[in-house]
Amino acid sequence: MSYDIDSVRADFPALAGGSAHFDGPGGTQTPRQVIDAIAGALSGPLSNRGTLTKGESNAEKTVLDARAAIADLVGGEAGGVVFGRSATQLCYDFSRWISRSWGPGDEVVVTRLDHDSNVRPWVQAAERTGATVHWLDFDPETSELDDVATVLSDRTRLVAVTAASNLIGTKPPLARVAAAAHDAGALVYVDGVHFTAHCSVDLAALGADFYACSPYKFLGPHLGALTASPALLETLQPDKLLPSTNEVPERFEFGTLPYELLAGVAAAVDYLSTLGGTGAASGVAKGSRRENLVSSFAGLEEYEDALLARLEDGIRNLPGVTVHSRAAHRTPTLLLTFEGRDTVDAYEFLAARGVDAPSSNFYALETSRRLGLGDAGGLRVGLAPYTNDDDVDRLLAGLAAFLAA
Repeated sequence: MSYDIDSVRADFPALAGGSAHFDGPGGTQTPRQVIDAIAGALSGPLSNRGTLTKGESNAEKTVLDARAAIADLVGGEAGGVVFGRSATQLCYDFSRWISRSWGPGDEVVVTRLDHDSNVRPWVQAAERTGATVHWLDFDPETSELDDVATVLSDRTRLVAVTAASNLIGTKPPLARVAAAAHDAGALVYVDGVHFTAHCSVDLAALGADFYACSPYKFLGPHLGALTASPALLETLQPDKLLPSTNEVPERFEFGTLPYELLAGVAAAVDYLSTLGGTGAASGVAKGSRRENLVSSFAGLEEYEDALLARLEDGIRNLPGVTVHSRAAHRTPTLLLTFEGRDTVDAYEFLAARGVDAPSSNFYALETSRRLGLGDAGGLRVGLAPYTNDDDVDRLLAGLAAFLAA
């Protein structure tokens, strides 16, 4: 696989600012192609969706193109793609609709590895309906998720699980979790927000009934997308305005969609399809967009794995650093703490030197607490498609200077 990091970096105007960005897990920088697509949508005729005027047809095409793009990205169906303001908003919405059939005696499973947006909506839905919440734990020493079979029963209605921890990068054995959940008769709601930025997604292989992601975590604009089979969406009835359509997936989307952001979504997926195997500089298309995406992510994973190894080798030489990301399979994301030092101080020290690596629990509250870090969390270092060797060296030098200060 080829990966032309210089060509990739040339596409990101924000990198001209000089900072080394390790804050991608919270939101990546944006390539020029996405910026141009957003501006283009706003500068062309644009109206509510329809087919008569140019503005209407532009809006219609933008929505359909964005649905098709997300479907190609995750291996789903365009007719099952729902857009919302964020993955958090979508989870809250779907938790209300899915839990309408729950009652006392029913059970839902959440994990201590998840972002709170895939925990609290389900916990609160269970509280409203009288259902019981079961917690699936993970081992802080290995970062690995426990066996889901220990918390399943024939009354389990849903398992909410992450495809990758946004705090420590753990990629749990999702296909195995989903198979066990389905054997128990439960649905599987997957938070793929962090996973989608680093790995090729195949909904059928993962076993996800609902899969949520956020384009701004993979070079796109700020909104959320959920994918499910259209047939499954047909079983859910949201509250909606009387004049609005009852068609799937539109009946789950309220008000006018942000067409300019959807144009950016399609552009981000198109951009991702040119990474790695096909080459960002050439933009050569070797097959369908779905095929190119699979090839691109293979190249991206190879590149990020090598860069992560360089980073981890450097960290091993630093005194008093604890790395809490220890799973066998994980994204290029590390959570660090420092003996006798506050990670917020490290965050500020690095930021003053143009290295962006924030400190927090990043809404993975249960994970941070299970690691013994309370609500403070740690310093999170995340790689992105535009991270290079120089960025890693600057981070390592900054950490060494901080620890020596």
